[in-house]
Amino acid sequence: MESAEIRRRWLSFFEERGHTVVPSASLIADDPTLLLVPAGMVPFKPYFLGEVKPPASTLTSVQKCVRTPDIEEVGKTTRHGTFFQMCGNFSFGDYFKEGAIKYAWELLTSSVADGGYGLEPEKLWITVYLDDDEAEAIWRDVVGVPQERIQRLGKKDNFWSMGVPGPCGPCSEINYDRGPEFGVEGGPAVNDERYVEIWNLVFMQYERGAGDGKEDFPILGDLPSKNIDTGLGLERLAMILQGVQNMYETDTLRVVMDKATELTGVQYGAEKGTDVSLRVVADHIRTSTMLIGDGVTPGNEGRGYVLRRIMRRAIRNMRLMGATGPVVQDLVNVVIETMGQQYPELVTDRKRIETVALAEEAAFLKAIKGGTNILDTAVTETKAAGGTVLAGDKAFLLHDTWGFPIDLTLEMAAEQGLAVDEPGFRRLMQEQRDRAKADAKAKKTGHADMSAYREIADGSGATEFTGYATNQGESTIVGLLVNGVSAPAASEGDEVEVVLDRTPFYAEGGGQLADQGRIKLDSGAVIVVRDVQQPVPGVSVHKGSVQVGEVTVGASAYAAIDIQRRRAIARAHSATHLTHQALRDALGPTAAQAGSENSPGRFRFDFGSPNAVPGSVLTDVEHKINDVLSRELDVTAEIMSIDEAKKQGAIAEFGEKYGERVRVVTIGDFSKELCGGTHVGNTSQLGLVKLLGESSIGSGVRRVEALVGVDAYNFLAKEHTVVAQLQELVKGRPEELPEKIASMLGKLKDAEKEIEKFRAEKVLQAAAGLAAGAQDIRGVALVVGTVPDGTGADDLRKLVLDVRGRIQGDRPAVVALFTTANDRPLTVIATNEAARERGLKAGDLVRTAAKTLGGGGGGKPDVAQGGGQNPAAIPEAIAAVERLVVETA
Repeated sequence: MESAEIRRRWLSFFEERGHTVVPSASLIADDPTLLLVPAGMVPFKPYFLGEVKPPASTLTSVQKCVRTPDIEEVGKTTRHGTFFQMCGNFSFGDYFKEGAIKYAWELLTSSVADGGYGLEPEKLWITVYLDDDEAEAIWRDVVGVPQERIQRLGKKDNFWSMGVPGPCGPCSEINYDRGPEFGVEGGPAVNDERYVEIWNLVFMQYERGAGDGKEDFPILGDLPSKNIDTGLGLERLAMILQGVQNMYETDTLRVVMDKATELTGVQYGAEKGTDVSLRVVADHIRTSTMLIGDGVTPGNEGRGYVLRRIMRRAIRNMRLMGATGPVVQDLVNVVIETMGQQYPELVTDRKRIETVALAEEAAFLKAIKGGTNILDTAVTETKAAGGTVLAGDKAFLLHDTWGFPIDLTLEMAAEQGLAVDEPGFRRLMQEQRDRAKADAKAKKTGHADMSAYREIADGSGATEFTGYATNQGESTIVGLLVNGVSAPAASEGDEVEVVLDRTPFYAEGGGQLADQGRIKLDSGAVIVVRDVQQPVPGVSVHKGSVQVGEVTVGASAYAAIDIQRRRAIARAHSATHLTHQALRDALGPTAAQAGSENSPGRFRFDFGSPNAVPGSVLTDVEHKINDVLSRELDVTAEIMSIDEAKKQGAIAEFGEKYGERVRVVTIGDFSKELCGGTHVGNTSQLGLVKLLGESSIGSGVRRVEALVGVDAYNFLAKEHTVVAQLQELVKGRPEELPEKIASMLGKLKDAEKEIEKFRAEKVLQAAAGLAAGAQDIRGVALVVGTVPDGTGADDLRKLVLDVRGRIQGDRPAVVALFTTANDRPLTVIATNEAARERGLKAGDLVRTAAKTLGGGGGGKPDVAQGGGQNPAAIPEAIAAVERLVVETA
């Protein structure tokens, strides 16, 4: 049974039994404590925490997940992987243990013809929590599992919580016996390799307190309603149903390994090392494709770094297996063809996914070249110091800065006869991980801070947003926080967070900044609102200060936004939509939105593009936007189902979470996007849009910044003033300015070249005098001294070589000259063959001098160059060179 069919049967089974099917959420976690979705229940977390009411009491989904804590183990074993799919069914106060257990048994053991998976009942073993008598009784007495195939395990294995105070409960796991070839008998308590877990049923019935680890926390009591959260690993079930040894041999991964085999010529199963590489490639390329499909782009931070790391590991392993050219496109296409059966959006977005992946491959191949130079320098310095081991911090630098996997550093260092301080490297990596874990743990405690907002939400419900239709209106204060703590009242001067039952204030979201304004109470009290956020979905929190009087919970209020600010932001937001569409028209669908910020009178828009946008294209985009403004197109908003919005071609932003009903903003016949923000009524209200330029903000991501309305006009007015001033200076018309200024700059450049030529000639004229003044140090002619400040490195090198050439006969010669350029000391040292025969090497001399100057250097035995940070140390460096010559000669 193919993976796509396993997924289809799961959803059909539970939909037929009254569950609402929920599409997989994006891998980009809608949770500040997570980079990526690591478990199937994560999108349902707000429901379990009581932050949001679920759309139905029973739900089902097949959720895309990514876990990367054990990324370095991927490939080394057949059990570790980064991407997986978790099939889940959820109950919120509906059915509980018996219902969940009976559903699971029915789906697993029903025949394939009847819509089940057809597993043999006698091969299924059950584990329950050590004191969960109820679950054991259901399995034994209701379902009919023999007592000898039911085992009890402790808190570590069969008790679940989110790792923070909140819902928790015992688990019951269903395990499949793969047979004696996988190990000894005795059930999952004895051998989890033979008895592999396929389905975990979590009975969420308790509330836990604070504590560390999986076991060290108190149970505070029962939850008001009992919930069910189950998870079946699709890949594990596929392994069983397809009769293969491990997940890498299942249909969605084996095809990637086969393609890698085709591209490299290696065979799976032939050799342990290449088997590891093939598994790394299969897992990482699939994960990379899924991440890019959900809008992640490679970068040096957060989820972007996760993507970059796994892509580079995959590319590196392809090279280890013999691939020499680009390989990513072929591998990604195999993933799209296979996973596209389950996620059609991969096929739709193929071009964008390919573009991002190919750009990262090209960047890594370039990084390999640059990192190789750094590694060569480190190897040279290590050998020069008599070392045989490359320092761990050098390996860490290559890994952290250049993206070099440690195995690449190990291999390349070994080729040059060096080992690598792996323990030192691992220590630095662990320190980095520890910092990340500590940060994540600190973030998790943020759930405690949300309790005040959740209490308000539980008591008064979601805030009604009236801002689409009005800029002001009556409301009631239903929640008040002073310094982050719930309070019944606040006085003049207090910093407050206010929750209203209804509000015209737009809470920051979707790239649009929040409204500002005032809230006035009947008592005369006034609150100045500076920001509005939604820390709990649906609850708008107005942040500001009490300017006058006393504010109390339950008081009637009149909320009014700053209309001019709202209108300026609305113009910017509508202009963002126009810019998005115009860029897609010019560059294709790969120019998908990757972020935005709409502020008063200006906006920035991030989009996918592997290369810089040519100035001519940007000009065309700007012209098209302003042409739309002149067409006076109406801007309308409509609420519809997500499916209807997709049918109409509405564009959705990557990473955004949408419900079943969405708001679609349409600008005439030009643009249609899913959007919850505020907009103008007609494009003519924008006045003018001026694109200021575009730049790179990360691999494959560009940013356009622009001004709108009066701000755009003011910018152009200033530019006009500058143009007028330039006209006066160069005595030319506006259209002549580029040519005239280019001519002036050309003449200036020519003059600078002449000056540089004159300076170089003057420096070289000193060669004869320097050679004639050479000291005799034990038979060695030593020329050491300074030349005029400002002498460039090339000229200094020419002078040193010229002086060396002027020393006659077979006399050993050392020439060491120093200068200061750009406030930094610089030295070039050369030796002739006779001096080198006496042990005087330029590289050794330069390292001695550069160390004194507070820097470094290197080169060949005949000529070397160095520098430092301290020009005042040049006399001391000269003395150090003289001493070394005396000692060596």
